[in-house]
Amino acid sequence: MTNPSSGITDDRQAYDVFNGDADGICALHQLRLADPRDAILVTGVKRDIALLDRVPLGRARDICVLDVSLDANVDGLKRLLDDGCQVDYFDHHAARQVFAHPRLRLYWDEAPDMCSSLLVDRHLRGQFRPWAVAAAFGDNLEPVGRRMAAEMGMPEPQAQALNLLGTVLNYNAYGECIADLHIAPDRLYRALQPFADPFAFIAEADEYKVLLEGYRHDAKQMAGLQPQWSQPSAAIYVLPDAAWARRISGVFANRLAADAAGCSFAVLTGQSNGGYSVSVRSGAPTTKPAHRFCESFETGGGRMAAAGVNRLPAGEIERFAAQFLAYFGTLGTELGG
Repeated sequence: MTNPSSGITDDRQAYDVFNGDADGICALHQLRLADPRDAILVTGVKRDIALLDRVPLGRARDICVLDVSLDANVDGLKRLLDDGCQVDYFDHHAARQVFAHPRLRLYWDEAPDMCSSLLVDRHLRGQFRPWAVAAAFGDNLEPVGRRMAAEMGMPEPQAQALNLLGTVLNYNAYGECIADLHIAPDRLYRALQPFADPFAFIAEADEYKVLLEGYRHDAKQMAGLQPQWSQPSAAIYVLPDAAWARRISGVFANRLAADAAGCSFAVLTGQSNGGYSVSVRSGAPTTKPAHRFCESFETGGGRMAAAGVNRLPAGEIERFAAQFLAYFGTLGTELGG
Protein backbone atom coordinates (compact mmCIF):
# COMPACT_ATOMS: atom_id res chain seq x y z
CA MET A 1 0.00 0.00 0.00
CA THR A 2 1.30 3.48 -0.88
CA ASN A 3 0.72 6.90 0.63
CA PRO A 4 -0.12 9.02 -2.45
CA SER A 5 1.19 12.24 -0.89
CA SER A 6 4.71 10.89 -0.43
CA GLY A 7 5.04 7.80 -2.61
CA ILE A 8 6.20 5.87 0.48
CA THR A 9 4.76 2.46 1.27
CA ASP A 10 2.87 2.36 4.56
CA ASP A 11 4.96 -0.53 5.91
CA ARG A 12 7.96 1.76 6.33
CA GLN A 13 8.83 2.70 9.90
CA ALA A 14 9.73 5.78 11.92
CA TYR A 15 13.33 6.23 13.08
CA ASP A 16 14.63 8.38 15.95
CA VAL A 17 18.34 9.11 15.49
CA PHE A 18 20.10 10.82 18.39
CA ASN A 19 23.42 11.49 20.05
CA GLY A 20 23.85 9.32 23.14
CA ASP A 21 24.79 12.24 25.42
CA ALA A 22 22.58 14.31 27.75
CA ASP A 23 21.60 16.75 25.02
CA GLY A 24 20.57 14.12 22.50
CA ILE A 25 18.68 11.97 25.01
CA CYS A 26 16.85 14.89 26.64
CA ALA A 27 15.98 16.38 23.24
CA LEU A 28 14.37 13.13 22.12
CA HIS A 29 12.68 12.64 25.49
CA GLN A 30 10.99 16.04 25.30
CA LEU A 31 9.75 15.40 21.76
CA ARG A 32 8.32 11.99 22.56
CA LEU A 33 6.65 13.19 25.75
CA ALA A 34 4.84 15.69 23.52
CA ASP A 35 4.34 13.35 20.55
CA PRO A 36 4.74 9.66 21.46
CA ARG A 37 5.45 7.24 18.64
CA ASP A 38 6.86 3.79 18.11
CA ALA A 39 10.21 4.35 16.42
CA ILE A 40 13.40 2.42 15.80
CA LEU A 41 16.22 3.99 17.85
CA VAL A 42 19.61 4.70 16.30
CA THR A 43 22.30 6.01 18.65
CA GLY A 44 25.73 5.24 20.10
CA VAL A 45 28.57 6.66 22.16
CA LYS A 46 29.04 10.41 21.97
CA ARG A 47 31.68 10.29 19.23
CA ASP A 48 29.61 7.91 17.10
CA ILE A 49 28.00 10.61 14.98
CA ALA A 50 27.68 9.28 11.41
CA LEU A 51 24.39 7.75 12.46
CA LEU A 52 22.27 8.28 9.34
CA ASP A 53 24.39 5.70 7.53
CA ARG A 54 22.76 3.14 9.84
CA VAL A 55 19.25 3.87 8.57
CA PRO A 56 18.61 1.42 5.72
CA LEU A 57 17.20 2.67 2.46
CA GLY A 58 13.68 1.54 1.71
CA ARG A 59 12.85 1.09 5.41
CA ALA A 60 12.24 4.56 6.85
CA ARG A 61 9.06 6.60 6.49
CA ASP A 62 10.06 9.60 8.59
CA ILE A 63 13.18 10.29 10.58
CA CYS A 64 13.87 12.58 13.51
CA VAL A 65 17.54 13.49 13.97
CA LEU A 66 18.75 15.12 17.18
CA ASP A 67 22.14 16.53 18.17
CA VAL A 68 24.34 15.00 15.48
CA SER A 69 26.35 17.04 13.00
CA LEU A 70 24.69 17.63 9.64
CA ASP A 71 28.11 17.95 8.02
CA ALA A 72 29.06 14.48 9.28
CA ASN A 73 25.79 13.04 7.96
CA VAL A 74 25.19 15.05 4.79
CA ASP A 75 25.65 12.14 2.36
CA GLY A 76 23.38 9.84 4.36
CA LEU A 77 20.83 12.62 4.74
CA LYS A 78 20.70 13.23 1.00
CA ARG A 79 20.32 9.50 0.30
CA LEU A 80 17.39 9.21 2.70
CA LEU A 81 15.68 12.32 1.33
CA ASP A 82 16.09 10.96 -2.19
CA ASP A 83 14.56 7.71 -0.89
CA GLY A 84 11.39 9.65 -0.02
CA CYS A 85 11.88 10.13 3.73
CA GLN A 86 10.56 13.10 5.68
CA VAL A 87 13.30 14.36 8.03
CA ASP A 88 13.07 16.63 11.07
CA TYR A 89 16.57 17.72 12.11
CA PHE A 90 17.38 19.46 15.45
CA ASP A 91 21.02 20.44 15.91
CA HIS A 92 23.42 23.13 17.11
CA HIS A 93 26.72 21.99 15.59
CA ALA A 94 28.42 23.76 12.71
CA ALA A 95 26.56 23.08 9.46
CA ARG A 96 28.66 24.33 6.56
CA GLN A 97 26.97 21.94 4.12
CA VAL A 98 23.38 22.83 4.98
CA PHE A 99 20.92 22.76 2.10
CA ALA A 100 17.20 23.17 1.50
CA HIS A 101 14.87 20.29 0.59
CA PRO A 102 11.07 20.06 0.56
CA ARG A 103 11.13 17.03 2.89
CA LEU A 104 13.71 18.46 5.32
CA ARG A 105 12.61 20.55 8.30
CA LEU A 106 15.76 21.93 9.91
CA TYR A 107 15.78 23.43 13.40
CA TRP A 108 19.32 24.73 13.71
CA ASP A 109 21.16 27.34 15.75
CA GLU A 110 24.92 27.28 16.35
CA ALA A 111 25.02 30.07 18.96
CA PRO A 112 27.47 29.15 21.74
CA ASP A 113 24.69 29.32 24.36
CA MET A 114 22.43 26.92 22.45
CA CYS A 115 22.03 23.13 22.48
CA SER A 116 19.67 20.74 20.73
CA SER A 117 17.46 20.28 23.78
CA LEU A 118 16.96 24.03 23.93
CA LEU A 119 15.93 23.98 20.26
CA VAL A 120 13.36 21.32 21.10
CA ASP A 121 12.27 23.34 24.15
CA ARG A 122 11.76 26.33 21.85
CA HIS A 123 9.82 24.17 19.40
CA LEU A 124 7.57 22.84 22.20
CA ARG A 125 7.25 26.28 23.84
CA GLY A 126 8.69 25.09 27.14
CA GLN A 127 6.29 22.19 27.63
CA PHE A 128 8.90 19.99 29.34
CA ARG A 129 11.46 22.64 30.24
CA PRO A 130 13.05 20.95 33.29
CA TRP A 131 14.48 18.32 30.93
CA ALA A 132 15.93 21.10 28.76
CA VAL A 133 17.48 22.65 31.87
CA ALA A 134 19.12 19.31 32.74
CA ALA A 135 20.46 19.05 29.18
CA ALA A 136 21.88 22.57 29.31
CA PHE A 137 23.75 21.73 32.50
CA GLY A 138 25.01 18.50 30.96
CA ASP A 139 26.12 20.22 27.75
CA ASN A 140 28.42 22.63 29.62
CA LEU A 141 25.91 25.51 29.50
CA GLU A 142 25.69 26.02 33.26
CA PRO A 143 24.92 29.77 33.08
CA VAL A 144 22.05 29.02 30.71
CA GLY A 145 20.75 26.24 32.94
CA ARG A 146 20.91 28.45 36.02
CA ARG A 147 19.17 31.34 34.24
CA MET A 148 16.36 29.07 33.03
CA ALA A 149 15.93 27.51 36.47
CA ALA A 150 15.75 30.97 38.05
CA GLU A 151 13.19 32.13 35.48
CA MET A 152 11.05 29.13 36.42
CA GLY A 153 11.31 30.05 40.11
CA MET A 154 13.05 26.75 40.79
CA PRO A 155 14.56 26.39 44.29
CA GLU A 156 18.34 26.04 44.36
CA PRO A 157 18.30 22.40 45.56
CA GLN A 158 16.19 21.45 42.54
CA ALA A 159 18.48 23.36 40.18
CA GLN A 160 21.44 21.54 41.68
CA ALA A 161 19.66 18.22 41.22
CA LEU A 162 19.11 18.96 37.52
CA ASN A 163 22.75 20.01 37.23
CA LEU A 164 23.87 16.65 38.57
CA LEU A 165 21.34 14.78 36.43
CA GLY A 166 22.58 16.48 33.25
CA THR A 167 26.18 15.86 34.27
CA VAL A 168 25.76 12.11 34.82
CA LEU A 169 23.66 11.64 31.67
CA ASN A 170 26.43 13.34 29.70
CA TYR A 171 29.19 11.47 31.52
CA ASN A 172 27.64 8.16 30.50
CA ALA A 173 28.04 8.90 26.76
CA TYR A 174 31.83 9.14 26.72
CA GLY A 175 33.61 5.97 25.70
CA GLU A 176 35.37 4.30 22.83
CA CYS A 177 32.56 1.75 22.56
CA ILE A 178 29.33 0.81 24.31
CA ALA A 179 31.28 -1.53 26.61
CA ASP A 180 32.98 1.52 28.16
CA LEU A 181 29.61 2.95 29.24
CA HIS A 182 27.60 2.04 32.30
CA ILE A 183 24.33 1.98 30.33
CA ALA A 184 23.86 1.86 26.56
CA PRO A 185 22.27 5.14 25.36
CA ASP A 186 19.19 3.50 23.85
CA ARG A 187 18.54 1.65 27.10
CA LEU A 188 19.09 4.85 29.09
CA TYR A 189 16.57 6.70 26.92
CA ARG A 190 14.06 3.88 27.45
CA ALA A 191 14.60 4.25 31.20
CA LEU A 192 13.68 7.93 30.98
CA GLN A 193 10.53 7.33 28.92
CA PRO A 194 8.09 6.72 31.82
CA PHE A 195 9.14 9.97 33.56
CA ALA A 196 7.68 13.33 32.54
CA ASP A 197 9.18 14.71 35.77
CA PRO A 198 13.00 14.52 35.99
CA PHE A 199 12.84 14.67 39.78
CA ALA A 200 10.80 11.46 39.78
CA PHE A 201 13.48 9.83 37.60
CA ILE A 202 16.13 10.97 40.08
CA ALA A 203 14.18 9.59 43.03
CA GLU A 204 12.95 6.31 41.55
CA ALA A 205 15.09 5.05 38.67
CA ASP A 206 17.74 2.42 39.36
CA GLU A 207 19.58 3.63 36.25
CA TYR A 208 20.17 7.03 37.84
CA LYS A 209 21.66 5.39 40.93
CA VAL A 210 24.02 3.35 38.72
CA LEU A 211 25.19 6.45 36.85
CA LEU A 212 25.64 8.50 40.00
CA GLU A 213 27.72 5.80 41.70
CA GLY A 214 29.86 5.36 38.59
CA TYR A 215 30.34 9.09 38.19
CA ARG A 216 31.40 9.61 41.78
CA HIS A 217 33.86 6.74 41.58
CA ASP A 218 35.43 7.94 38.32
CA ALA A 219 35.47 11.60 39.38
CA LYS A 220 37.91 10.73 42.16
CA GLN A 221 40.44 9.84 39.46
CA MET A 222 40.49 13.49 38.29
CA ALA A 223 42.20 14.68 41.46
CA GLY A 224 45.82 15.50 40.82
CA LEU A 225 45.71 15.45 37.01
CA GLN A 226 48.24 17.92 35.61
CA PRO A 227 48.56 19.41 32.11
CA GLN A 228 51.12 18.03 29.69
CA TRP A 229 51.42 21.45 28.01
CA SER A 230 50.29 24.79 29.37
CA GLN A 231 50.26 28.53 28.84
CA PRO A 232 48.51 31.20 30.91
CA SER A 233 45.33 30.92 28.82
CA ALA A 234 45.46 27.37 27.48
CA ALA A 235 46.35 23.88 28.65
CA ILE A 236 46.41 20.34 27.29
CA TYR A 237 45.81 17.26 29.43
CA VAL A 238 46.63 13.70 28.39
CA LEU A 239 44.64 10.88 30.00
CA PRO A 240 45.55 7.19 29.83
CA ASP A 241 43.99 4.43 27.74
CA ALA A 242 41.50 3.34 30.40
CA ALA A 243 37.71 3.05 30.55
CA TRP A 244 37.45 5.44 33.51
CA ALA A 245 39.49 8.07 31.63
CA ARG A 246 37.30 7.81 28.53
CA ARG A 247 34.14 8.06 30.64
CA ILE A 248 35.33 11.10 32.57
CA SER A 249 37.00 12.99 29.70
CA GLY A 250 34.04 15.18 28.79
CA VAL A 251 33.14 16.03 32.38
CA PHE A 252 36.79 16.82 33.07
CA ALA A 253 36.98 19.17 30.07
CA ASN A 254 33.76 20.87 31.15
CA ARG A 255 35.02 21.27 34.71
CA LEU A 256 38.30 22.80 33.54
CA ALA A 257 36.41 25.31 31.39
CA ALA A 258 33.95 26.18 34.16
CA ASP A 259 36.71 26.73 36.72
CA ALA A 260 38.80 29.01 34.47
CA ALA A 261 36.60 31.34 32.46
CA GLY A 262 38.33 32.71 29.38
CA CYS A 263 40.82 29.85 29.21
CA SER A 264 40.84 27.05 26.66
CA PHE A 265 41.51 23.37 27.24
CA ALA A 266 42.11 20.15 25.37
CA VAL A 267 41.74 16.72 26.96
CA LEU A 268 43.35 13.87 25.01
CA THR A 269 42.30 10.40 26.05
CA GLY A 270 44.06 7.20 25.03
CA GLN A 271 42.26 4.75 22.75
CA SER A 272 42.89 1.05 22.34
CA ASN A 273 44.32 1.61 18.83
CA GLY A 274 47.14 3.71 20.24
CA GLY A 275 45.65 7.06 19.20
CA TYR A 276 43.60 9.58 21.13
CA SER A 277 40.13 11.05 21.27
CA VAL A 278 40.17 14.79 21.93
CA SER A 279 37.76 17.12 23.73
CA VAL A 280 38.34 20.86 23.22
CA ARG A 281 36.74 23.74 25.14
CA SER A 282 37.22 27.30 23.91
CA GLY A 283 37.44 30.14 26.39
CA ALA A 284 36.54 32.62 23.63
CA PRO A 285 34.05 30.80 21.40
CA THR A 286 33.01 33.78 19.29
CA THR A 287 36.56 34.83 18.36
CA LYS A 288 38.33 31.45 18.64
CA PRO A 289 35.64 28.85 17.93
CA ALA A 290 36.57 25.34 18.98
CA HIS A 291 35.10 23.66 15.90
CA ARG A 292 37.18 25.75 13.53
CA PHE A 293 40.35 24.54 15.21
CA CYS A 294 39.24 20.91 15.36
CA GLU A 295 38.21 20.88 11.71
CA SER A 296 41.89 21.26 10.77
CA PHE A 297 42.28 17.61 11.84
CA GLU A 298 40.70 14.63 10.15
CA THR A 299 37.61 13.46 12.10
CA GLY A 300 37.45 16.85 13.84
CA GLY A 301 34.35 19.00 14.28
CA GLY A 302 31.81 20.28 16.75
CA ARG A 303 30.55 23.71 17.74
CA MET A 304 31.84 27.10 18.80
CA ALA A 305 32.33 26.47 22.52
CA ALA A 306 33.02 22.73 22.50
CA ALA A 307 34.41 20.48 19.82
CA GLY A 308 36.65 17.49 19.39
CA VAL A 309 38.65 15.13 17.25
CA ASN A 310 37.34 11.58 17.19
CA ARG A 311 40.64 9.89 16.28
CA LEU A 312 43.99 11.64 16.63
CA PRO A 313 46.92 9.35 15.69
CA ALA A 314 49.66 9.20 18.31
CA GLY A 315 52.13 10.54 15.76
CA GLU A 316 50.17 13.80 15.48
CA ILE A 317 50.09 14.67 19.17
CA GLU A 318 53.04 17.11 19.01
CA ARG A 319 51.54 18.87 15.98
CA PHE A 320 48.20 19.06 17.74
CA ALA A 321 49.78 20.59 20.85
CA ALA A 322 51.71 23.20 18.86
CA GLN A 323 48.67 24.22 16.81
CA PHE A 324 46.40 24.27 19.87
CA LEU A 325 48.69 26.59 21.81
CA ALA A 326 49.20 28.80 18.76
CA TYR A 327 45.45 29.09 18.22
CA PHE A 328 44.23 29.43 21.80
CA GLY A 329 47.27 30.38 23.83
CA THR A 330 49.74 33.18 24.38
CA LEU A 331 53.49 33.47 24.02
CA GLY A 332 55.74 31.57 26.36
CA THR A 333 54.79 27.92 26.00
CA GLU A 334 55.70 25.83 29.02
CA LEU A 335 56.24 22.11 28.57
CA GLY A 336 54.98 20.05 31.46
CA GLY A 337 55.98 16.62 32.60
